[in-house]
Amino acid sequence: MNYVRKKWRQALPAIIVAVVFNLYFFFFIQNGKWGHLVYMDVLLLVPGILITAYDYRSFQKDEKEKARLMGEKELICRILPCFENQDIARHDVEVLEEQADMRFKENCDLQDYVARWCHELKIPLSAAFLMAEKMEDGEMRMAVREQLEKMNQQIHSMLLGCRLQSPLFDLQVRRTELGECVKRSVGNNRFFLVQKGFALTVEVGEIKVYTDPAWLVYILDQLIGNGIKYKSSRPWLHIWASRKEEEVRLYVEDNGEGIKDSDLGRIFEKGFTGSNYHNGKYKSTGMGLYMVSKIADRLGHKIWVESEYGSYTRFTILFKENPYFLRHGEET
Repeated sequence: MNYVRKKWRQALPAIIVAVVFNLYFFFFIQNGKWGHLVYMDVLLLVPGILITAYDYRSFQKDEKEKARLMGEKELICRILPCFENQDIARHDVEVLEEQADMRFKENCDLQDYVARWCHELKIPLSAAFLMAEKMEDGEMRMAVREQLEKMNQQIHSMLLGCRLQSPLFDLQVRRTELGECVKRSVGNNRFFLVQKGFALTVEVGEIKVYTDPAWLVYILDQLIGNGIKYKSSRPWLHIWASRKEEEVRLYVEDNGEGIKDSDLGRIFEKGFTGSNYHNGKYKSTGMGLYMVSKIADRLGHKIWVESEYGSYTRFTILFKENPYFLRHGEET
């Protein structure tokens, strides 16, 4: 449509001139032969049609090339040999790159500040834990301890979140005892598991997987934390693993509130909090499972969830053999 408009604007002056000449011939040239006028119009019209056809064919060719270039991952202005206003396009790209670099540095500075803040906050938090242990009122001591544990978990999640978003985010994937990671995560959540009266069953055995143990513990912390948050009146938590050929599956299942079918496909989306807990009973940012999904993806693991609302929720993490470590002969 833009092409037709553009060509009409270009052809309009020539059409006006041709119409004016024909009117002049008709009104002011006496004894003029109409055959000469028609012959002249044909001589002008035929080249015009041929030029238009050639131009349209070139336009179609350019459109196909444009469609191909739009699928490239590079900047088009840097791979095309020449085009109209190429200098302006390159200038704008350079300006945008400078702005992006500036925003990137600002983001890195903010992440560094948040990480430092988290580390500094751990010092008074540790002191608060010690002070809480000295409280004589047992009920008050447990209430304070619960809030301090929640603060500690939130600070830990924020610190790891900063690391995940950082451009310096690195993975230390190695052959890891799966049971050790589960043990560490259970230890991180021990206070709330005991406080909420969870019946805990762990059946992992001596299975080893290729993963980053620190990040896997973070994933498990989030899954166990969800089970604690949405617990039932008689809560239990079951963690077990199975191996089949070169695949290992780790399961984390609880008998909590469960997830509605309408929410099941969206729980790993950023900021999604679901429709179950809008009455204010539960507080959620919708970031925990999003971070879990992102970390699992970077580790090369797969994670999915099965649930029946009001009955259970089961998360499954799939580990596969890492060919890099197998090629380099790491001990199993």
